[in-house]
Amino acid sequence: MGTVTLGVSIAVPEPYGSLLQERRAGFGDPAAHGIPTHVTLLPPTEVDAEALPAIEAHLAAVAAAGRPFPMRLFGTGTFRPLSPVVFVQVVEGAAACSWLQKRVRDASGPLVRELQFPYHPHVTVAHGIAEEAMDRAYEELSEYEAAWTCASFALYEQGADGVWRKLHEYAFGGDVAAVPAQGSPVDEPATTL
Repeated sequence: MGTVTLGVSIAVPEPYGSLLQERRAGFGDPAAHGIPTHVTLLPPTEVDAEALPAIEAHLAAVAAAGRPFPMRLFGTGTFRPLSPVVFVQVVEGAAACSWLQKRVRDASGPLVRELQFPYHPHVTVAHGIAEEAMDRAYEELSEYEAAWTCASFALYEQGADGVWRKLHEYAFGGDVAAVPAQGSPVDEPATTL
């Protein structure tokens, strides 16, 4: 059956996702349109295709144990010089993202893997492009802000064309995943998972 390259992430909802994707493309990042705007929970991971049913069952169990939580992005950060990345910061929801990514990669599950760097939830807006373009991304998005209630995460597969496609979305608590209309207030208090 071969192998597939999978990733698990929280999608940044509309209109924020498309806006940040277009900005990423505008900074000259050639990967911008092949990668949905997201917060990573599991980086690209090669697995045997036959493990997919076990992976999907594992992710469903992780989602069932989770609850919706507020997410807020604000301002920029960078991993330079260690890694050529500029990102929008996760300023609310980071603890919940950390909880989720630990469970996705749990030693008892099918997606065990070591990370190259310590986990730091973020939304990449420039990666591996010219330093001047990285500086521009850092400066132009320094006041960027977005907020929503995160109610799910998704499993993605990277195609041979380099494009990431959603295979399945997992709603927290087994509820149907829904993203509130943008601009609506988030009236739930911050919760931990």
